[in-house]
Amino acid sequence: MKLNFKKIFSKNKNVKFFYYLSVFGRQLRPKFLLRKKASVLLNRNLAQQSEWVRFRINYYNKLVPQQSLSIDAIPIKDYKMPEKIRVYYFDSKQFLDYFNQQLKFQILPGDITAIPDKPALVKSRPIAGDNANSVLLNLDKSRHFNFITDHVPFRKKKNRLVGRSEFAQAHRELFFQQYHSHPLCDLKRAFRSSDPDYLSITGHLAYKFILALEGNDVATNLKWIMSSNSIAVMPMPTYETWFMEGTLLPDYHFICIKNDYSDLEEKLQFYIDHPDEAETIVKQANAYVKLFMDRAQEEFVSLHVLKKYFISTGQSVDL
Repeated sequence: MKLNFKKIFSKNKNVKFFYYLSVFGRQLRPKFLLRKKASVLLNRNLAQQSEWVRFRINYYNKLVPQQSLSIDAIPIKDYKMPEKIRVYYFDSKQFLDYFNQQLKFQILPGDITAIPDKPALVKSRPIAGDNANSVLLNLDKSRHFNFITDHVPFRKKKNRLVGRSEFAQAHRELFFQQYHSHPLCDLKRAFRSSDPDYLSITGHLAYKFILALEGNDVATNLKWIMSSNSIAVMPMPTYETWFMEGTLLPDYHFICIKNDYSDLEEKLQFYIDHPDEAETIVKQANAYVKLFMDRAQEEFVSLHVLKKYFISTGQSVDL
């Protein structure tokens, strides 16, 4: 068995130091080399790319031509590092730097739960409705895109659902009140490492089922759960990010429970009694996660999402 350095040294979390080290390294890249690379990547014929790549580009960016930008849009050259939530700046600049710095854009940092009136770059968007103005980029990726290696087989895990949260939002509070004393559940109000009942990611992996309720927008823990040998338990998602939560299939990628949580015990007991079906979900979730692990593809898709954004808003992508 290979040593799991991420588990040993960072408790299965992404290390901020390495994130900022990569940010610093990107800032040293000569702009002319970026433009040369962009010319190669952005001039590739999309028709020759895989159906999956083309689907992703058009899924993240659903804009049609001749859209107008907000009056708050700015040229890339005027994009300055903010005092707060700088990760959105770093993660967007990673790809904006490839383009003509006169091109204009708008970015809405933070947990975005409404669809903007004009096309904007966002981390998250509602799944339902006409969400074309919400153009997804992989933002705040160090926090949200955390994949892990789990060496504990599903059948050796505890037959319980684990959940740690402040349970602050009304829908999370409802779940806690319904199930905090249920024998199939290990639920505690704990969010910070200083909280008495705090449980690390590694600690969660001792359980077969992990709660993945949405918070302000998406469930942040969904990605690492789906990369593990445990199973995410949640209602159908209502928000999505670069992870394309809107494409996830119920009882295929995760265990789907009703919005009122009334069938939780029934669903948990079914998969406890039918481990073969549960392990199939684990394999399918793992396979879905692997679709996002090709760095070259992630870069290609990101650049073409931005290219389509600029073109759809009437701008010329001059390479």
